[in-house]
Amino acid sequence: MPLEVGIVGLPNVGKSTIFNALTAAGALAANYPFATIEPNVGVVAVPDDRLKAINQFIKTEKIVPASLRVVDIAGIVRGASTGEGLGNKFLSHIREVDAVLHVVRCFAGGDVIHVEGAVDPIRDIETLDTELMLADLETAGSSLDKAERLARGGEKEAAARAGVLRRAQAHLNNGRPVRQIEFTTDEKKVVRGLGLITAKKVLYVANVDEGDLHGQGPLVGQVRQRAQQEGGAVVAVCGKLEAELAELGEADRQEMLQSMGLKEPALATLTREAYKLLGLHSFFTAGPKEIRAWEVPVGATAPQAAGVIHTDFERGFIRAEIYTIEDLKHYKTEAAIKAAGKLRAEGKSYIIKDGDVAHFLFNV
Repeated sequence: MPLEVGIVGLPNVGKSTIFNALTAAGALAANYPFATIEPNVGVVAVPDDRLKAINQFIKTEKIVPASLRVVDIAGIVRGASTGEGLGNKFLSHIREVDAVLHVVRCFAGGDVIHVEGAVDPIRDIETLDTELMLADLETAGSSLDKAERLARGGEKEAAARAGVLRRAQAHLNNGRPVRQIEFTTDEKKVVRGLGLITAKKVLYVANVDEGDLHGQGPLVGQVRQRAQQEGGAVVAVCGKLEAELAELGEADRQEMLQSMGLKEPALATLTREAYKLLGLHSFFTAGPKEIRAWEVPVGATAPQAAGVIHTDFERGFIRAEIYTIEDLKHYKTEAAIKAAGKLRAEGKSYIIKDGDVAHFLFNV
């Protein structure tokens, strides 16, 4: 199952506007069916200039960027943890995603009245966090009882689970999300199986107005400070502007961006940051049929990367032949890279690096 990032937020903060703009922009980004899969699930192209750089030297029929699955999760309201509003549906959807984009309204005025009556991004963050922590406390409580019973019966895995749950419960009772706990590598594996929502990584998306496109205003400043305390990050996005840009053709979009002093839509930055949040990076394959970016978890080995292309490639992996885009820029052709001794043969233990260009040799 591909990794997914969920967009969450209170009602009327611009969450669905940003989701719709992301999926519309994705559809324009490449010759690939980027668009809404279900009413609330979209696949978005990850913008990557390195694809164009490869294409300068290797001619191809099509270019396929890496992609990202994005889920628009129903707006949360105060009391969601006890089933208020679409509470239970919200909680089940957010449990299924791998990381969270938390949209926070960072502009006053406008036609849409804030659900709480006034704009206060920190209050909004705390409202959502509180609901998620209450839901996690319930999950942790019931899971802990079961884990302790099994641990008393001598089950080692249950004892490890109980230890992690006790720490999580104490943290949540102090009003702090589970993602702020320093876990060991083994404990992280346990956490992944517990279904705790606040263990997921979060990227804050500050929805700004056209007067603060770079997110330098005081409201975004508050969100940045909060993210810094949590070791997280913030991307400023003007949902209204991005929605307009997503509807334009390439030439008109570039003209509009230029007139506003912008190099690219803010959604391009948001997509790349979401990709990183999921712990993904890209390697490339290049040939006359297609130049393609493939998404793999950071730390994947060469056989695992080959398996992303086709399971047979992983099963029958012999070796990978690797070069860099810098090599291609310098030597101009793959034949010249090979002649210069820059085409590296890598075995099963090789860890794929972001930006590697790879050919896989396999035998099935």
